[in-house]
Formats: sequence, structure tokens, C-alpha cells
Amino acid sequence: DPSLPFELEIGSGKGTFLVQQSKLQPKTNFLGIEWAAAYAHHAADRFRRHQLTNVRMLLGDGVEFIKHWCPDGIADVIHLYFSDPWPKSRHHKRRVVQDASLMQFHRLLSPGGELHLVTDHDDLWSWYEQHAAGNMALFDRSEFNSPDSAGEEEVVGTNFERKFMAEGRNFRSMTLVKKN
Repeated sequence: DPSLPFELEIGSGKGTFLVQQSKLQPKTNFLGIEWAAAYAHHAADRFRRHQLTNVRMLLGDGVEFIKHWCPDGIADVIHLYFSDPWPKSRHHKRRVVQDASLMQFHRLLSPGGELHLVTDHDDLWSWYEQHAAGNMALFDRSEFNSPDSAGEEEVVGTNFERKFMAEGRNFRSMTLVKKN
């Protein structure tokens, strides 16, 4: 239903966040984007089995999809949880958050729209901090509020978070709010 709010998750993995949150927000359209075919198919099957009519899965590159296929101001929230940190310096160009992608996220978001970022990786967190600070003309930074679907002691409640929590990892999060 195009009249409903729209939220997008880049790197949905097996779709845990989307399954949980879409049930709590039946009047919101959700789209998950995942580049790993096995995970994307698994997530799509989970949506089908749970009979979720407000969530869809796209197999592909989320940043490229946004850049080439999404109109301005369409999304209310973009979720980016536990993205691949691409830890080697030569691979940093593959990280989802870049100055160019932040410009695309800004374009995609509706006025006051939010970009939610969560990671367990220290170097990626520093990267997020640096890019957020360098793009304050586009976004205001605010505190991240866990979604209602997150369990007690969870930040988001994804499969990766649950795995990393058992390993004792530290989680960091922020919300970037689109400046009008």
C-alpha cells in the first residue's frame, strides 16, 4: 500500500529484524535488501511462512538499488544493523557507509527521516563516527532507540547480535536524522 509509511533494511540477513518488527508495525511497509542469495531466499521464505503482507525481500546491492531505483523522500527509516565491517584497509571502499551513500540516504529519506546504525566492530564504529561528523550538513545525530521488537538486553535483536552477545562483544549505535 503506497499510502503507508516505508522502512528499508540494508543487509537483512535471514530477516529476523523484519519478521519481528513488521508484526508490530502492520501499517508500515518494509523492504529488506540482502546481497547473499541464500540469506535473501531464507528471509523471503520466513516472511511467507509468517504470512507477512507488509514486508518484501530484494536480492541485490542496497546502495545501488537506492541510487538507481528509489525516488526522493520515499523512506521514513533506513536500518543498517551489523553491516560487514570489511576490516582490511583495501576493502574499506566496500563498506555501506560512505560519503556518497550518505548523500543517497539523505535523498531517499523523507523530511525528518532516520538512518539507524548499529555495529559491534570498533573500527567500523570509528568509520561511522567519522562519516557522521563529516556529513553534519545533511544529518543531526541523535541517540538510537531500540525497536519494540528487541528483546530485553538487546539493541536490535538480530541473529548477528544474539551471536555476538554470547561472545561478549560491545555494541554501539546511533541515529542520523535528516535535516530538512
